[in-house]
Order: sequence, then C-alpha cells, then structure tokens
Amino acid sequence: MRPVHSAVGAAVMTAVLVVAALALGTVGAPAALAGAAVPVVAGILLVRAVRRRGTLLGPADVVTLARVVLAGLVTALVVERLLTATTSGAAVAVVSLLAIVLDGVDGRVARRTGTTSELGARFDMETDAFLILVLSAAVAAMLGPWVLLIGAARYVFVAASWVWPWLTAPSPPRYWCKVVAVVQGVVLAVVSTGALPAPLAVLVTAIALALLVESFGRDIVWHVRHRDGRTPAPVDARRRRRRSVATTGVALLLVWVALLVPDEVGGLSASVWLAIPLEGVVLAAVVGVAGPRTGRVLAAVAGAGLGVVVLVKALDLGFVAALGRPFQPLSDWPYLGSVPALVADSTGPVRAQLLVVAAVVLAVGVLLMLPTSAYHLAGVAQRHRRPTLVTATALGLAWVLASVTGLQVGPASVASARSASVVARDVDQTVQALSDERDFVAAAADDPWARVPSDRLLSALRGKDVLVVFVESYGRAALEDLPGSAALRAQLDAGTARLGRAGVAGRSAWLTSPTFAGISWLAHATLQSGTWVDTQRRYDALLATHRLTLASAFANAGWRTVDDVPANEEPWPEGQAFYGYTQVYDERTVGYAGPRFGYAMPDQYTLDAFRRLELGAGHAPVMAEIDLASSHAPWTPLPRPVPWRSVGDGSVFRTMTGPAATEVWPDPVKVRSAYEASISYSLGVVESFLEMRPSKDLVVLMLGDHQPASIVSGAGASHEVPVTLLSSDPAVLAAVDGWGWRDGLRPDATAPVWRMDALRDRLLSAYSS
Repeated sequence: MRPVHSAVGAAVMTAVLVVAALALGTVGAPAALAGAAVPVVAGILLVRAVRRRGTLLGPADVVTLARVVLAGLVTALVVERLLTATTSGAAVAVVSLLAIVLDGVDGRVARRTGTTSELGARFDMETDAFLILVLSAAVAAMLGPWVLLIGAARYVFVAASWVWPWLTAPSPPRYWCKVVAVVQGVVLAVVSTGALPAPLAVLVTAIALALLVESFGRDIVWHVRHRDGRTPAPVDARRRRRRSVATTGVALLLVWVALLVPDEVGGLSASVWLAIPLEGVVLAAVVGVAGPRTGRVLAAVAGAGLGVVVLVKALDLGFVAALGRPFQPLSDWPYLGSVPALVADSTGPVRAQLLVVAAVVLAVGVLLMLPTSAYHLAGVAQRHRRPTLVTATALGLAWVLASVTGLQVGPASVASARSASVVARDVDQTVQALSDERDFVAAAADDPWARVPSDRLLSALRGKDVLVVFVESYGRAALEDLPGSAALRAQLDAGTARLGRAGVAGRSAWLTSPTFAGISWLAHATLQSGTWVDTQRRYDALLATHRLTLASAFANAGWRTVDDVPANEEPWPEGQAFYGYTQVYDERTVGYAGPRFGYAMPDQYTLDAFRRLELGAGHAPVMAEIDLASSHAPWTPLPRPVPWRSVGDGSVFRTMTGPAATEVWPDPVKVRSAYEASISYSLGVVESFLEMRPSKDLVVLMLGDHQPASIVSGAGASHEVPVTLLSSDPAVLAAVDGWGWRDGLRPDATAPVWRMDALRDRLLSAYSS
C-alpha cells in the first residue's frame, strides 16, 4: 500500500500547492489556509478509504482530485468574501461552474477506461456535496440561513444513517438524482454572483431546495419500504393501471391549463379552455419522433419553460391590476421586494406574511409540477408513439384551419399560441429596452439647458420661495370618475375663491404621468429632469448622467434647495448626488412624535415642519420638492386637520383613530371612499397652508404623481394628473399666459394635456432670461 499512499500524498501535496498559489494571489492568509485545508482533509480521508478497500486510484479519480483543487479555491474565495466582503461573486461562480462541468467528465473517463469503482463514485459524490455546502454558505450570507439546508442535506442524511443503519443500504440508481445535484450547484453558483434581483434569487434558490427535498424524500421512502430487507407487497395490476391513468390525466390537465391560461383579466372565460394550444401540439410531435431520453429531456425543459411563462402571466395579471401595464422582465424584478410591505399596509402584517409564503409555495409548485408533468407525458407519448403522432397531426391541422378561418368559441379563438406570444412579447420588449437605454442615455446627456449661464437661469423668480408639491395618487379620476368627484371639484372651486380673497391665484391643466398607481419616483424624476422616465432601467440610467434637474437649476441660480420626503426611512444619497438638493428631510429628521397614519405622517405636519425648518424670518430663498403622502394607499386611517398653531411635534395626532386597512380593503366601495377622503384632506391642507401665509414671494406648483390603482380609477384609466401653478404675484402667472392653462385650482375637461417631461423646459423657458 505504500505506493498508493505515496501517489495520494503526491497528489494531495500538488493540490495544496496549487490552491495556496492561486488563493494567495487573490485572498488573505486565513482564506488561503481554509482553501488549502480542503485537499489536505480530502487526501487524509482518501488514503484511509484506499487502505480499507485495497484499491488503486484510477484516471477518473485524478479528474476528481482536480475538482477538489477547485473546491478548495472556491472555499478560499467564499471565506474571503464572508470575512471582508471584497471577493467578486463572479469569481466564485466561474470556478464553481468549472468544477460542475468537470463533474460530467470523471464519470465518462471511468466508464471509457473500465475503472469504475465504489470508491470513485463515493469520492465524486462527497466532492459534489462539499462544493454545494460551500456555495450554500456564500448564498446564505445574501438570502438568509435557510439556504444552508441545501448544503447540509447530505450531511444530515449521513447523520440520520448512524441512528437508522438501514438508510445506508444501496438504493437503485436514478438519473434524476444527478440532474438535481447539478441544479443545486448551478443555481447556487449563479445566485452567488449577486446579479439576480433579490426576489428572483430567492425564488430559484427555493425551487432548487424543493427539488433537493423531493429527491432525498424519494430515496428515504424507498429505504423505509425496503428496510431490514423487506420487499413491499406488490400492487394490484388493476390498481396500478388506474393510478397510472389518473396520474396521466392530472399531468395532461396541468399542462393544458398552463398552455391556455391568459395573461389578462379580460381573457378569463370558460371558452378559453377549449382552444388548441399550438405549443403543446408541436411539443407532442417532437417528443413522438425523438429518442426516449432526448424526448423526455426536451419535455422536461419545455415544462420548466412553461412554468416560467405561467409565472410571468401571473405577474402580468398582478401588474395590470396594480400598475395598469404588464410585467416587464428586464426592469420590474426589484419592485417585487416591496410587495410584502404594500400587502401588509392593506391586509395586516400576519396575513401579508401568509400570503407571501403561499405565493412562493405556489410559484415553486408550478415550477416543479409542470416539468414533472411534461416528463411523465413524454414517457406516455413514447410508449404510444403512433397514437401520439396521429393525434398531434390531427390537432395541428385543426389549429391551422381554425387560424385561417378565425374560428372562435365564444370570445376566444380556437387557435391558441398564448404562451409563445408571451415569450415573443417579452423577448421583443427586452431587446427594445436594451436599445432604448442607450438612446435614452444619449438623449439625457444632450441637455441644452445645462449650457445656459447660471445668472440667466430662473431670473424672473429671484427672491421667491418655490415649492413643488406632489400630492400622492392625485389623478384625473379623483375629479371626474368617482362618486365623490363632484364634491372634490366643489372643494377646489371653493378653495379658488378663498385663496383669491387672500390674493393667491392659480392656473391649472393636466399632465400625463409616466407611471400609474405607484412607483412615484419615476414621475418625480420625469418632472425634475425633463426626460420621460417610465421604467426602472431608465431611472437607474438617468442617475448615472449629469442631466440638469429643476433642483440643480435653482441651486446653480443661487437658491437653497431642499427635498422633503417624510415617507423615506433610509438615507437617499441620490438626492444630493444627482438631483442637487442641499438638504434632504425624511422620517428621521423632521422631528415627528405622532403616530403613522396608513403610509406616513400627516401632510399637515409635513408642511408645518417645512415652514418651521426652512421658512423662518429672514431666510434665504428656497426651492423645495415636498412629497405629501397622506393620500398614499391604503388611504386609511386618515388624520383630521387641526389648528396650525396646535401642530407642534405631532403629538396632537395621537388621539386620532380611524378604520384599519383590513376593514376597508375587502370592499372596493369603501376603498374608493377612503381614497376620496384622503385626496380631500391633502388638497385642503395645501389650500389652508397657502391661505395662512399668502406672500408675493411664494410660488407653488402642486401636482399629482400618478393615478390611483385600478380598484379606484377603474380599468383602462388614463395616466393623467392635475397640475396647478399658484402665486400672489401677477407677474409669475402672466409669464405663463401663453400656456392656455385654466384659471383656478381645478382644470376642466378642455384644459391642455402635456406630457410631464415637457414641464421642466416650459418652466425654465418662462422664467429664465
């Protein structure tokens, strides 16, 4: 055995030197030692195994030793990442994927050279298990400790076998086990890069864990049924046939429904399920002519893709209901992270957590059941190849005939290709978005206003305080389409009269917002930058430019610039770095001591705190954006106005109560009523603020950021929001006489409609030399 020990020792020493040399060039000493320890421990265990079995290492084991070297390097990179957070996730992924690719090489080498052995198989399996353990530790640092269940599964199974020795009995080999093992490594390696959006990373990792649980579960069930050498009682042939027919029927139903499920609420009808799905017909034909293994693999891959399409359709339904547009795969993933908080606002935290867990379980179930069902149906199709091809041909001809003639069952076409159209739409949308981003950045960088001398910017407003006041969810629907719209119009007309007596006049019109029902920062960025920011990718790209914003234009012209966002709980460095604000106020810095009302603090406190902090006697001219959030969903409970001298630190609001969101949101009528009340409150507070302190040196631009959600505004609502310019100085309003805006606080049905991105340039043109 000495030669064997020497060979293993030489291999291990080489592995240690390779790992140390590679690791020391990129990581610190502790991480390099951890990486070098991997081949050392592996070598000790391998020598013991070789001595017990009396076998020699084969050529395949040399490949596995190379994988041990890579596993050691991955260990060094992951340890360094955990200790210092400096190692690139891409480096971890590249080395890990190389080790996974080599996993398919050692088995082939063993079979080609006739050197397969129990030791080699065990060596290969333990190397896989360790690599997955290390990767799970890397991903757990990003997503949470639950990911460690993936890496610990193999070792928990081994520990259980010490208690129940029958778990060590060899089980029949299953190709599916190898597939699941590869899935674990690939998913963990990709997620470790940090490139995936957090919701998508959680979802794919949860799916990998579910597959692992299923695989181990099936092995455990087999061991339980065969423990102590038992042989399970044979299943009656008739019962087996019934079970097979039932399984096939359920699998066919799942795939059929997945192929035909629409991606819009209007498409949900009984007749939609009677269509012929072209994708299913094509897949059946391909599986019918393919080889046994190829056909099943193709079916499983197609089933996994169909599962993704079903989830995208579900997201389409949710995004259309919430934001008035389908899901955009390239830019909308980050928004999913805010869904739990939004659901909690309207249903309560416990119910929200249950709903989120149920949604994740359902999504994982879809992504597991559809490939499994397709795999099973492929096996059935290949056992009955001729009937499968005849049926596929007949359905294909029927689909072509229905497509040519436009045959329908009710409102639905018999010829369906919904899943393919969703894929084509998303691919086209993604390609266009990538191209659009380049064009958008180029257009944003070419800003003629950035070249105007600062002494000419906004010269007609010098010495005045200019406030841009966003009223959350203040949309056209509030004034035209709701049961309480007449009352809101009357309130604005009465406000026009009251402010007129105080010397304040206004001009009003409509703006088309780039967003609907949420994602307010897109509207704010659009107004400030004068560019159309309708996606998160455009927003992110805009922040990397030097585009002149309204705030930075005022700052260049000598104003103190302030952003007041009382709903923000975290620092917002972009406020100064991109927008150009001198001061940013948020929930932590405005001194509020009262309770939250729904989403944020009362608008009255926001305005009073701004007055106290920025509009004191002798203050320098200030330009500010103030975001009023009392009219943010869930629109309940709602504060009541108090005398301005009583606002103080907000303690006065502690005694105010109202219906909880869980009481209001189950009833759409109550939701609309709560929305109307919140808009009435916010508008009333702004009117009262201006009436309390009329000044020729105060200019206010009040506007909505977007329409309310479809539950309020209805299906197919526009993106239009009201905008009003208010001032006590006739010269300020005279400068915009050419705009055609209507007198007063309320735009009528004939008032102009501009895109929101046009307003920045109009303002700069009207008030600059």
